[in-house]
Amino acid sequence: MINPIKIPALLPLVLGLVSCAPMTLYYKPGGEVSRMQTDSLGCETRALKDAPVANEIRQSAPLFYPGGQYCNGANCYYRPGYWIEGNIYTVDVNRSLRQRIEYQCMSNKGYQVVELQICNPSIAKAAGTAQTTRFPQLSETSCAIRNDDGSFQIVEPG
Repeated sequence: MINPIKIPALLPLVLGLVSCAPMTLYYKPGGEVSRMQTDSLGCETRALKDAPVANEIRQSAPLFYPGGQYCNGANCYYRPGYWIEGNIYTVDVNRSLRQRIEYQCMSNKGYQVVELQICNPSIAKAAGTAQTTRFPQLSETSCAIRNDDGSFQIVEPG
């Protein structure tokens, strides 16, 4: 388990890794981003209605730590083994079904899921701070810039 005191020290590392992760989004060539967002919200809502959150409480298996004999010169001691209870956690058993319903709904509307690499800093700097409002044609070199306001820009490095 991570010490709670160390979490603030790890936060910049975690945020840095997230910002480098590829961007996954629904894509329709020539489609409007605002329309994709509206369609996505509608599909998410439908999926949540058709496969509502169904959390189940579960417990992982207990762990047994065997005892042992410990000697320090003339004396030996025996420590008995002991059990540690398993961790308790929750699982949304409908999560996978909900995702499949959402993907199918978006697919029926003509979208596909794409994964774009994040643009390197020099490309991002040259591209400026615009945002994509209509999806461009994608190529092998297309990359994405995440904007601070949650919007994004798809760039075709030239």
